[in-house]
Amino acid sequence: MSLSGTGNFCQPICEDSCGNRHPWYPPEIATTDPIARGQLLLRNTLTGKKEPFVPMQARHVRWYTCGPTVYDSSHVGHARTYLSFDIMRRVMTDYFHYNVLYQINTTDIDDKIILRARQNELIRLLELDTSVDFDKLVVLAKEALGEAKAKSDQKKEEIAKAIEEATQNKDSRAKTEQEGLMEQHLVKRKNLDGDEAKIMELCGSSSSANKDARAKLLVAAKSVIAEKLDREKGHLITDHSVFNAHARQYEREFMEDMTALGIREPDVLTRVTEYVPQIIAFVETIIEKGLAYKSNGSVYLSLDSFQAAGHNYRKLNPAGPGGAATSAAEMAEGEGALGGGGTSEKRNPSDFALWKASKPGEPAWESPFGPGRPGWHIECSVVAGDILGERIDIHSGGEDLKFPHHDNELAQSEACFGCNQWVNYFTHTGHLHIQGLKMSKSLKNFITIRQALEHNTARQLRIMFLLQAWDQPMNYSDQTIDDARSKEAAFKSFFREVEALVRDDYLAQEVGWRMADHDHKLADAYLAARQTVHESLLDNFNTKDAMSALLKVINEANTYLRLPQVRPSVLLLRAIATYVTQILKIFGVIDGEDEFGFGSGGGDANATSSGGEQYIETLVSFRESIRNAALEAAKGGDSKAAIQSVLQICDALRDEVLPKVGVRLEDRPTGTMWNLEDPEVMAKELAEKAAKEKEAQISKLEKQLIAREKECEKIKNSMVKPEEMFRTNEFKEWDESGVPTTLANGDPVSGGQMKKKKKAIIKQSKAFKDLMEKSGNNPQELLSAAQKDVDGIKEKLSSLSL
Repeated sequence: MSLSGTGNFCQPICEDSCGNRHPWYPPEIATTDPIARGQLLLRNTLTGKKEPFVPMQARHVRWYTCGPTVYDSSHVGHARTYLSFDIMRRVMTDYFHYNVLYQINTTDIDDKIILRARQNELIRLLELDTSVDFDKLVVLAKEALGEAKAKSDQKKEEIAKAIEEATQNKDSRAKTEQEGLMEQHLVKRKNLDGDEAKIMELCGSSSSANKDARAKLLVAAKSVIAEKLDREKGHLITDHSVFNAHARQYEREFMEDMTALGIREPDVLTRVTEYVPQIIAFVETIIEKGLAYKSNGSVYLSLDSFQAAGHNYRKLNPAGPGGAATSAAEMAEGEGALGGGGTSEKRNPSDFALWKASKPGEPAWESPFGPGRPGWHIECSVVAGDILGERIDIHSGGEDLKFPHHDNELAQSEACFGCNQWVNYFTHTGHLHIQGLKMSKSLKNFITIRQALEHNTARQLRIMFLLQAWDQPMNYSDQTIDDARSKEAAFKSFFREVEALVRDDYLAQEVGWRMADHDHKLADAYLAARQTVHESLLDNFNTKDAMSALLKVINEANTYLRLPQVRPSVLLLRAIATYVTQILKIFGVIDGEDEFGFGSGGGDANATSSGGEQYIETLVSFRESIRNAALEAAKGGDSKAAIQSVLQICDALRDEVLPKVGVRLEDRPTGTMWNLEDPEVMAKELAEKAAKEKEAQISKLEKQLIAREKECEKIKNSMVKPEEMFRTNEFKEWDESGVPTTLANGDPVSGGQMKKKKKAIIKQSKAFKDLMEKSGNNPQELLSAAQKDVDGIKEKLSSLSL
């Protein structure tokens, strides 16, 4: 615990009791709120508000986080959750110095895994089945598509009916829930319609004309065919190795993704399939206590018995007594995609499965209840209870796990352990939205972690999440990524400034504060930043405000460095850079041992590269001398072409040559500043800069093209002689100025029409006259020149596109 002061003094002590000591006035301790008293506040889903964090035992923190269900590649929504908890864990261990034991579990047997593994295996077998040629595959794809559309239509009718019933019953909660499901369903249907277009296009192609037609059709129709095959043949897939291999593949991929994101490995990693005997024993204990019952080979927790024993249900997402307010959609979510026998085998519709009787096509383990598999929720209770015990300090997961998963975890754990509170603090990350909807595999609106890392660095993604409140929803968009990149650039720029300053021998100059009030203002900003960061981290790991404080003090430092005739306090700037680096290291933004900076040669003022700095200094000095001489010559107007050439060579050295060896140059009014950087990072920056310049050039040329094409069209229109404007087959007779008087059929042109045509001729006369004056009576030459410009712009655009 660290205390804060109010700025005032308390009454003196030692006046009478300390012998010959003089009075001492203790600073007054701020006691107005927990943060001022140095207490860490944590938003606890169990209470719905921030609570002072108190570990059960000393400073030991037992922390469990639900890991992934490894049935597919992880997406940026998963990255948001695991990066957020990684940041919180780092702050808790590296900043607050708690002793953390951190456990993650991977769910390697689950309805989603069973379905996906089964479907992938059936598709693999279909791909190898030579008896199913292209024509037969077309028939299969069309049948599967028809069934998928019929199922989609039925689902839409069911949701619409549920919305209507909720409206009639004035059940606003159910209505909102069903409207959300309808919104998601419409997105899924749009995706299905898109698949249909691709499938029908490929079905119409000729297999003889395209050797890859069968393979392409199988890829396009994989989703609908897999569902059809699973309905018809899924029960035939019984080999455990099919499910194990699928889970191992995506478990490894997940762990590799976490490493790529810079997320620390857990202290303990567990798997469900390695805990089946313990799960069976856990379920037996609950049955023995009379809080669970067997039914048709499955075992369910009895919510009626559980609550009669004095326990509470739905602590995280409160509902009515006995789960009475649990909706049908929530119950379906609780039972999973391969739900058991429905409510008929339950005593209470809200009872949930601890053990599921396996159906054909599902892996099974022998148990006293019959062959089956663990329920979805039981796994976390057993593995966390085994490793962390019957009292857990923190349990974490995504927002969508609050109910039913985490509420059911709590119920079965408290039933088994005979306690009223298994977890003291529950933390849930907010949803990650993309285009207004939660990022989800079922909606096909997700970006995998690997795809995100193709376009952004792990550091940029981490900064993006640091700039958001971890427990609130956030949008994933170009704007949020661009914001993270700009903040990263701000940190880099500041570190480069300070690196250049500390590289010089500052001891050879005055070392005190030489900027009067400006030095004091910067020092105050530095102390204020430290205080704000500390208070922000105490306040529910508020990295958003902590990052703002770091960026604010950097901005103050940059303003200080831009003062006229600045004589900077190098040690103060170095202290700021070092502190910012320390916090960014705690956040996981920076690795390495450099005193400050992002590394790659920067940060440690005492480090050298085997004399390499001397060569860089020499090269910089040489370049600067040439540049300065050329600039002086340019002022006098001598040998302009040669001077321009020298300057271009200098710029090419800065922009093209030195970045390849990891040297960054920046020209300043006071001289040239250099820094060592990662050549790959610089190459990427240059590529992005070139891409933006190319994009800007294309945009400029496109605007020029539109303008020149309009000019060509204007010239062509103006070249028409005014008296010949309306001499067309539409008319038969005209007056002396070219105004039509008689239509082709002999009818007279109305007075109103003649008036309009006359105005048009007058307008054309002016345009024609202006064109003749502009072109020197040679409009064709002007048109040819304009067309030549159009062709030239098109050629430039074509080369840029290539």
